[in-house]
Amino acid sequence: METVIASYLLETPYPLEDVAAMMAGEQSSGTFVRVEGETDALRARSAARVLSVEEIDSAPEPTLHSAYVERKQPAGPFRRARVRIAYPTGNIGRNLPTLAATVSGNLYDIGEITGLKLTGLEIPAAYRARYPLPTRGIAGTRADLGVAEAPIFGTIIKPNVGMTPEDIAALVDRLCAAGVDFIKDDEICANPDVAPLAQRVPAVMAVIRKWQEKTGRKVMMAFNITDETDAMRRHADLVAAEGGSCVMASLNWCGLSGMETLRNHTPLAIHAHRNGFGAMSRHPLLGMAFPAYQALYRLAGVDHMHVHGIGGKFVDTAEEVTEGARLCLAPLSEGGPEDRVMPAFSSGQWAGTLPQTLEAAGSSDLMFMCGGGILAHPAGPAQGVASLREAHEALTSGLSLEDGAKTRPALAAAMQFFGAR
Repeated sequence: METVIASYLLETPYPLEDVAAMMAGEQSSGTFVRVEGETDALRARSAARVLSVEEIDSAPEPTLHSAYVERKQPAGPFRRARVRIAYPTGNIGRNLPTLAATVSGNLYDIGEITGLKLTGLEIPAAYRARYPLPTRGIAGTRADLGVAEAPIFGTIIKPNVGMTPEDIAALVDRLCAAGVDFIKDDEICANPDVAPLAQRVPAVMAVIRKWQEKTGRKVMMAFNITDETDAMRRHADLVAAEGGSCVMASLNWCGLSGMETLRNHTPLAIHAHRNGFGAMSRHPLLGMAFPAYQALYRLAGVDHMHVHGIGGKFVDTAEEVTEGARLCLAPLSEGGPEDRVMPAFSSGQWAGTLPQTLEAAGSSDLMFMCGGGILAHPAGPAQGVASLREAHEALTSGLSLEDGAKTRPALAAAMQFFGAR
């Protein structure tokens, strides 16, 4: 029987095996009591199976409040375990929202549970093949940009919001002149009154086409088209009509079905922004960890995935960023189709954080996005971009950044300016 295997971190004051069995039943053929029609044959065909329960520690008090536990007053301790459950894919079909509902859904609300986090998903190759693949992915993004080996060096439109289409086009003009590979909208700038997409996309793409004609290089611009589904389709069509190659959407607010619909509608690269992910990931015993999260959204067919950055302004540890990047750079399923996506590093990045970024990814197949790291370079954006290229050149020559900076002025200025902050 083909199954999707979900991994959890569980906390409960009740016997761990009993609660794990309850989880499997709740999310497949069972409920809190056996009901008429729940035959042995049906259970054999559709019941989820607990594969393992590994106790790891306990706590004297519950992590999360439960009215059920408060009412029943079970004796502690509150035991914690790693649990793996296999769910038959026949229960789900090709249905991404229902897959998410199956491996999470009501599990978070079971009264006996005082802590639960979905930590991973194992997707069989045949089941993965039922869902859309990236249209551009790593190889296609490199081909679109004409960047064969180095990281994709990019930046973000700043200020986040408030600029007019003319202001944004002028900034894009400066960034194209500076030699950047990739530019993205900020996640909170989608279709604002001051710079609607209907005006912003033509203005920006006119600049990008101008630079393509001048240099032969086509900068990839990720226009933020986050919106309701029909509007996203219209926005994507506008980007395509203007010769664009990429759109961006906020995963958590568009949802799995919205992202899958967008993928089915457009061949453009989809730059997947995970803003809001911290709300479901930061608590150690609630929500969803990135390994499970990225699996669900990669089944929607995105091309690039944000993983935050090392030494940046967000909460992620270096280990978490490393894990995220390497997951993106690996296939979802052993023996499955080519579905690797390009990890996008951002948040407080500059030339000085490139060494640990390359080490984290174990590859140069990544987007390295610097807002202030380019735009705030003391000698201007062109030298900000140059500092990134000089840093990569030094590292690939076997030099440290400090040694490389001795003969590379843009890198030296970045080291002096950003390194002192």
